Amino acid sequence: MTNLAPNAPLTTADIASLEREVELQSRPFRRLQEEMHRVIVGQEELLDGLVIGLLANGHLLIEGVPGLAKTTAVACLAAGIRTGFQRIQFTPDLLPADLIGTLVYRPGSGDFSVKKGPIFSNIVLADEINRAPAKVQSALLEAMQERQVTIGSDTFPLPSPFLVLATQNPIEQEGTYPLPEAQVDRFMLKLVVRYPTAAQERQILDRMARTAPSPRIEPVMEPTAIITARAVVDRIFIDDRIRNYIVSLVVATRDPKAAKVPLGNLLEHGGSPRATISLAVAAKAKAFLDGRGYVVPQDVKDVAPDVLRHRLILSYEAEAEEKTADDVIRILLDHVPVP
Repeated sequence: MTNLAPNAPLTTADIASLEREVELQSRPFRRLQEEMHRVIVGQEELLDGLVIGLLANGHLLIEGVPGLAKTTAVACLAAGIRTGFQRIQFTPDLLPADLIGTLVYRPGSGDFSVKKGPIFSNIVLADEINRAPAKVQSALLEAMQERQVTIGSDTFPLPSPFLVLATQNPIEQEGTYPLPEAQVDRFMLKLVVRYPTAAQERQILDRMARTAPSPRIEPVMEPTAIITARAVVDRIFIDDRIRNYIVSLVVATRDPKAAKVPLGNLLEHGGSPRATISLAVAAKAKAFLDGRGYVVPQDVKDVAPDVLRHRLILSYEAEAEEKTADDVIRILLDHVPVP
């Protein structure tokens, strides 16, 4: 096993040793992607994002119109791992106790016992998360950030690995509760699911237009493989120039003028330091999936939209010009110098 300091220079022998380990540890994740593709047609960006979030130990927000296989993709991810999975349908009448659990009175003994909620699982699907009221979202916030839950006066750690994958519908706002910025920032990535191409839609038709159930996903990975792979991801090397590039990208979202990025007044607020950390870790996970022991600038560019799009607050001017967060990120990536 290669043991390197976080930013120690890599020798040729170090690179060769680390990449052999990366190749070995990344195999189950490639098999997991292959299994998911047995059910999901196309959507490579979505499936890559799911695996990157799994490797990077980061929660995911998945946005797309109904019918684009958001829930199915998460279910396939969970089915490919021999681990716990809970789907929670968020509704306006959901209570925090429905999520985290509650104290139950036992008449026989005259005391209370803890009944744990569905949050106590390894992979949790929060379906239509923006339909739940603020109290439920606050309860989820502690679980996501601290990886623990407080019931009554006791605090309980959540199992490891623990990952929240939340879905939301961007076109239907009636009866929804917008997620507070503090909670949105807790999601490492925001994955946007788009319509398939015509060729992909024909493939979906040929595969799915029948009464028989979809192909069954076979488990190909143990939870211990995730923990082991994350330790390897942590050792993926990032050169100082790429570290500076990551910092420059995030800082440019806060002061585009100083960074000489032509964004005018499109941004109200930029990314937090959590965005910088997420960008680095997600880039490492991307390099891991590509079989490399080091990060290249393209890794950063590939994950930047998913890391930044939900952390940028656009101005009224941007809305008036019909500019999206993805438009802003494209300008950012085009003008911040690449090492």
